[in-house]
Amino acid sequence: MLAYSPLGFGTLSGKYLEEPWPERGRLTQYPRFARYLGEPAKRATAAYVRLAREHGLSPAQMALAYVNSRPFTTANIIGATTREQLTENIDSIDVRLDEDVLQGIEAIHTENPFPAP
Repeated sequence: MLAYSPLGFGTLSGKYLEEPWPERGRLTQYPRFARYLGEPAKRATAAYVRLAREHGLSPAQMALAYVNSRPFTTANIIGATTREQLTENIDSIDVRLDEDVLQGIEAIHTENPFPAP
């Protein structure tokens, strides 16, 4: 599997949970992808961001590390607007998620199985 938009246009980084949004952010520039901003998506994103921070992880790195940990993933299309984001995304390859984090991710997914239709 080739993972397309593993950060959901950047939403899983948490940067769209509060205003102001990043000026050069994808959802700022491409509002037609508003599916990532509905209440179910915001609720799920907030839960994932909270889980990451509780475990001392960057939300973006947690999301990318999760995608990378799936045995069926052959490639992960990362996207970045800044050099800092690119570095953070690339460094996610070295992040290993412990069982508590994986269980937390699965619990959030069970509560929010299709948050961005």
